[in-house]
Amino acid sequence: MAIARNPNLCIDCPDPVALATFYADLLGWEVKVNDPEWTEAHGDGGAIAFQAVENYRAPEWPGQDVPQQTHLDFDVDDLDVGEKAVLELGATKHEVQPGKTFRVFLDPAGHPFCLCQA
Repeated sequence: MAIARNPNLCIDCPDPVALATFYADLLGWEVKVNDPEWTEAHGDGGAIAFQAVENYRAPEWPGQDVPQQTHLDFDVDDLDVGEKAVLELGATKHEVQPGKTFRVFLDPAGHPFCLCQA
């Protein structure tokens, strides 16, 4: 049985509304502005979220001096149950927990991801 569902890609950027609009226009999707700091592009086949980052620096690809800035969000019915399950899989709960409706974890390689209350 799956622990979570509905993975969403979240992209750090300086202006979430502008970047969501770019991708929505590219894909023929719609923009959903939840907050100027967190905006989503939605359409058939999925969604992409964009979050504002203070002092944003664009990735320097293919170099890694400024690596790519993305993370995954997963919906869960119960945050406590989801947390227990991902910890058993080898995730680590991050010391910084900025919200009440989601929890931030690190995968075994140190990449952040969130479990979000569905």
